[in-house]
Amino acid sequence: MAEHISKQFDLELETIRTRVLQMGGLVEQQILSAIDALMAGDVPRLDKVMAEDALVNAMEVGIDDDCLHIIARRQPAASDLRIVFTVIKIITDLERIGDEASKIARMGKTIHQSERFQMPRFREIEKMADAALAMLRRALDAFARLDTSAALELAEEDQLLDENFASELRQLITFMMEDPRTISMSIDTLFISKAIERIGDHAKNISEYVVYLVKGKDIRHTTLEDIKRETMGR
Repeated sequence: MAEHISKQFDLELETIRTRVLQMGGLVEQQILSAIDALMAGDVPRLDKVMAEDALVNAMEVGIDDDCLHIIARRQPAASDLRIVFTVIKIITDLERIGDEASKIARMGKTIHQSERFQMPRFREIEKMADAALAMLRRALDAFARLDTSAALELAEEDQLLDENFASELRQLITFMMEDPRTISMSIDTLFISKAIERIGDHAKNISEYVVYLVKGKDIRHTTLEDIKRETMGR
């Protein structure tokens, strides 16, 4: 990013970028805690994940307020305005990822507190969560380093995560058809799997915002081939 005559302006822009990464770190921890607690049946920890969602919400409000103040005081233009808009978009997706982590915790608590004749197979969920979490980390790293090539990589990874979710959905439907006693458990597990799939979607969104920030081009709602052309500069 270009330096400005006002060093204070540079500091303000860098500060909001840093706060976005801090918010991302908090959301990452939420996901990790939710999955670990789900696997371990740790209900108090699941409650903690749900309570921490308020911290994520507060960070979104605070960063959004800082962005509005920068717009009002500095009246940024061109690339500076893109930075502010990108931050606003990213924190919205991070807040929604926090919501999905809270949903995982909530459904996990329901599963572990209910009387089940069998527990769901969490290993498949854990694999999906690992993939989604890796996507989020790479998206945030792309934002930190302004790396547009991550958009292509994450778009492809999101397709794989979608395929994993579809496979899990088919398996859960099979369980419900073969034994009606699995219906309640399967539905709760389906909500968790869908939440993880949505985390991947939001991570992909963040990577697309990085392309907008660096190149000034909106690649949302485009095909994977189009994204390749944009990130490779063709």
